[in-house]
Amino acid sequence: MTLHGLADKERELVDDVLRRAPLFAALDDEQAAELRGSMTEITLARGETLFHEGDPGDRLYVVTEGKVKLHRTSPDGRENMLAVLGAGELIGELSLFDPGPRTATATALTEVRLLGLGHGDLQPWLNVRPEVAAALLRAVARRLRRTNDNMSDLVFSDVPGRVAKALLDLSRRFGVQSDEGIHVVHDLTQEELAQLVGASRETVNKALADFAARGWLRLEARAVILLDIERLARRSR
Repeated sequence: MTLHGLADKERELVDDVLRRAPLFAALDDEQAAELRGSMTEITLARGETLFHEGDPGDRLYVVTEGKVKLHRTSPDGRENMLAVLGAGELIGELSLFDPGPRTATATALTEVRLLGLGHGDLQPWLNVRPEVAAALLRAVARRLRRTNDNMSDLVFSDVPGRVAKALLDLSRRFGVQSDEGIHVVHDLTQEELAQLVGASRETVNKALADFAARGWLRLEARAVILLDIERLARRSR
């Protein structure tokens, strides 16, 4: 394939991702192309930060490739992971409706590509296309619902239950069906997975080892193969 052909193919893949993003779901092809023309492409290396907690929230981003973690740091240095976001998901949409400092830090878990859009460029679209604003509000509502679920889990669910639920959520968004089961490349270290479920690394590792011993999953480096979805689902309740 020629370089021109590769560029066209890559653009098609990005366009497919964008069509799944709430920002573009309410637009036709011509409008989506016009909006994309206002966006800036950004590439991050693994471990590079997109923005820090407390930074001005003046842009939103669409992940087109890779994974980003949203996390906060307590005054004593402990880190809490709020979410892992992948292709087609929005970052920073909350500040569009409630301008203010960023409430979390966004860091690349892998090499990441994003498209960024300033609020000033997006505002005219919201004024003339209320369905775009409605789509973004639905995305905010889904994020809030997920946050509420996570808070309830911290109170009512034990660590193995939270681990099972987190793995199932990651599998729905990043899993690929294989002959053995669902292969989930989550790109999280053991410590990061523990931060995601709000528990110590030792407790999370014990839960994973127990699931593996029962034959429910197989562990790999920064990945897992889910072998028994039904039992994991029951354990997550």
